[in-house]
Amino acid sequence: MAASDKEWTINDAEKLYGVSRWGGGYFQIGDNGNLHITPHADHPDLRIDFNDVLTEIRQAGVQFPVVVRFHDILRAQVVRLNTAFADAISTCGYQGQYRGVYPIKVNQMREVVEEIVNAGNPFQYGLEAGSKAELLAALAMNTNPDSLTVLNGYKDEEFMRLALLGGKLGNRVLVVVEKYSELLLLVKIAKELNIDPMIGVRAKITAVGRGKWESSGGERAKFGLTIAEIINTARYLQEQGMSHCLNLLHFHIGSQLTDIRSVKEAITEGAMIYAELHKMGFPLDYVDVGGGLGIDYDGSASTNDSSRNYSMQEYVANVVQGMKEVCELEQVPHPHLVSESGRAITAHHSCVVTQVVGEIRTNISGTRGVDTGVVDGEHIIVSNMRDIAGEVADSSNKQRIYNDASRYKEQAMDAFKLRVLSLEELARTETLYWQIMAQLQEYYAAADYVPEELQEMELNLASQYLCNFSIFQSAADTWAIDQLLPVVPLTRMNEKPQVKCSLADITCDSDGKIDQFPVAREITNLLPLHKLRADEPYFIGLFLTGAYQDVMGDMHNLFGRLNEVHIVSDADDPQKFYIEEVVKGSAVNDVLDIMQYNPEAMASDVKRMIDKQVACGNIKPREGVGWTDFYEACINGYTYLKTS
Repeated sequence: MAASDKEWTINDAEKLYGVSRWGGGYFQIGDNGNLHITPHADHPDLRIDFNDVLTEIRQAGVQFPVVVRFHDILRAQVVRLNTAFADAISTCGYQGQYRGVYPIKVNQMREVVEEIVNAGNPFQYGLEAGSKAELLAALAMNTNPDSLTVLNGYKDEEFMRLALLGGKLGNRVLVVVEKYSELLLLVKIAKELNIDPMIGVRAKITAVGRGKWESSGGERAKFGLTIAEIINTARYLQEQGMSHCLNLLHFHIGSQLTDIRSVKEAITEGAMIYAELHKMGFPLDYVDVGGGLGIDYDGSASTNDSSRNYSMQEYVANVVQGMKEVCELEQVPHPHLVSESGRAITAHHSCVVTQVVGEIRTNISGTRGVDTGVVDGEHIIVSNMRDIAGEVADSSNKQRIYNDASRYKEQAMDAFKLRVLSLEELARTETLYWQIMAQLQEYYAAADYVPEELQEMELNLASQYLCNFSIFQSAADTWAIDQLLPVVPLTRMNEKPQVKCSLADITCDSDGKIDQFPVAREITNLLPLHKLRADEPYFIGLFLTGAYQDVMGDMHNLFGRLNEVHIVSDADDPQKFYIEEVVKGSAVNDVLDIMQYNPEAMASDVKRMIDKQVACGNIKPREGVGWTDFYEACINGYTYLKTS
C-alpha cells in the first residue's frame, strides 16, 4: 500500500461517496473497505459484506452484470412507511386510519409486488393500478379484503367492468374518475350490472410540486377534474341515487417532491376541498394524497432535483397534522388517509452490479503514443512542441506553456490538412501535447488558483471506465432525464482512489455514459475510483435503482434484461445471507424473437452455409461442427460481455 494510502481512512471514503447520506440506513462502508448491507434496522449486528455476495454470485455461475435485490430492504420500507403513519396518527390524536397503496407502475416485477403485498398485509396495505394490465395483476395479487385497490389513469369500458369484477370478488376497489366522461360510463355499467362501485374523484389542485415532475400538478395537469367538474360529479351521483358511492378525494402534485413546503400547501388545499364536499352532504371516507415522497439520491438533503429537504417521518407528520388541522377548523370528521408512495418503497432494495472491463484513456502516455524522439528533417512545429514539453517542469509561467502548446497543436492539424505535416509528425505532435497537458494537470491539482481556460483540462484528460452493461437498459433515467444515481465501488474503499473517471457502457451509442455523480456533497463530472488490477475484477454498483429503472429500460443494441439475484438475510448463515432465487436475464434468442427474428431459422440458415463451405472443402467437417455449435451457443447465451 502506498504511503498516501496509509493516510486514507474509511471516514475519508464516507465523505467522498456519502453512503450513509443516501443509503437510508441500509448501506455502510465496512472497516475492511467493502460495502456492507444492514437490511434490518432493529438488527444492526446482522451485516452482509457485499464482497461475499459477489463471491457467491460468481460461484453460482451467474454472469455479470446483475440486478441484486435485497428483499429484506423492500419489506423494511413497507413497514417503515406504515409504522411512520401509525405513529403520527397516534401522536397527534388523528381519528382516521392509514390505508396506503403501492403504485404498481413504479416496479411491476411480480417478485417485487408479491413481496410488498406480503409485507403490507398486517397493515392492510394495498395496490394502485393505472392501466388494464396493471389492474389484472392487482386483482390477482391483492387478496386482502381490508386493503384498497385504487385505480387511476384513463379507462375504457373493459377497464370499468374489470374494476366492478374486483368488487364482486370482495375487494375494496376504488375507481378514481380522471375525466367527467368516465363517470358517465362507470354509472352506466354499474347500473347494468346492479353493482354499487366505490368511486373517487381526482382534483386538479392549484398547488404544484417542486422538482422534475412539478408539471404533474396545477391547473394544466394531464389528469383530474376541475372544482366545477367535481361538484357536477357529486351532484350527478346524487341524481342517480348513488351519492353513497362517492368515497374518495384524490390529488397528486408530482413525483420526487424536493421541498416539504409543497407537501404542506397541497395538503391544506386538498383538505379544504374534502371539508367543503362533506358540508355539501358528501361524506367521503378517504383522502388520497397521491405519491411524491422523495428519495435523497445525491445525499444532500436539499431541494435539488435528485434530493429532498425532509425525512419520511417529516413528510408523514405534515400529511397527518395538516389534514387534522383543517378538518378540526372546518368541524368535519377526519378521513382515512391514503398515499401512493412507490419510489420510497422500492428504490433502496435494488442495485445494478457491473464489472469494469477496461479503461478508455486520452493519448497522454508514451506507451499509448508514439516515439517522440528527434527525427532528422522533422517539421518545426514538432520541434517547437518538444521544446515546450521540456520547459514544463521549470517554467514559472504555466499559462504560457498551455497557450503555446494549444497553439502548436492547432497549427499541426492545419498543416496536416494542407499536407505539410505527415501523419507520423502529427502523431508525435499530439503525443507531446498530451504529455504536456498531463504535467499541467498534475501541477494545477495542487494549485490554489486554476485559470479559467484550464479548468476543463481535468475533464478532457480524464479516463472513462468501460462497464459491462447498458445505460439504456439498466439506468434509463440517467440518460433520459439526467437523474442522479449514487455509484460506488463495492470493494477497496479502504484505499485512496487514484483515478477520476466517467463511466461508459458497452452500447455503440455515444450517449451510453454516466458523467454526473454525487461526490463529496457536490455534483461532479468525474467519479473517483481505483486503478484497475490485471489479476482482480473490479465491480461497481449503481444504487437506488429499484424504482422505475427495472421496467423502463429498452433494448438498445439488443442488450436485454439483466440476470437477477435475490438476497435474503439469515442470521444463522455463516455469510449472514443466502441467494433465494436467480432469475435469468434475456438470452440473445429472447431479444431477437421480440424483434420478430426467428432464432431457430437463423441457426438453420447459418448451419446450411457452414455445410456448403464444408462441401466445398473450405472448412473441415470437424471445424464445421464446432462453428455450428458455437453459433448456436451464442444465440442461446447472455446478451452481455462474458467476463472472468
